[in-house]
Amino acid sequence: MTKQAESKRARSVLDARLGRLSAADFSVPKAGYIRAIRDALQMSAADLAERLGVSQPAVIDLETNEKKGTIRLSSLRRSAEAMDCELVYAFVPKKGLEQTLRERAEEVATAQLTGVANSMALEDQASPVDENLFEETVTKLTESRGIWSRR
Repeated sequence: MTKQAESKRARSVLDARLGRLSAADFSVPKAGYIRAIRDALQMSAADLAERLGVSQPAVIDLETNEKKGTIRLSSLRRSAEAMDCELVYAFVPKKGLEQTLRERAEEVATAQLTGVANSMALEDQASPVDENLFEETVTKLTESRGIWSRR
């Protein structure tokens, strides 16, 4: 299997898996997950501290850091385990990965082909961008790893 085919297959698998999710499914409770789960379990900060092997103020720091978005993933994982939970970590694409790649390829193709069309116009050889050429360029770009570094 070629690299392009592997990449396309990986996108397809991830799109199928992640397409069922939405960012709303994972919206963080106002107080953060540590505090929300701890409260739901009727567990005090001191109880969680004991289970984590840290001080009670350290638990408050964990909760504060989670709320601020500065907590470490390893700290979240340890906290989850101490409350008999699993940490689920995911990136949920705003749209499908295939669609995101296609849109980026279209942007790059448009920029490339518009540049060529402008050069041709300066030489009085202007012609509209051929749709087949555009589609061929987009297809090649979706198979190119350098698509994101192009400006």
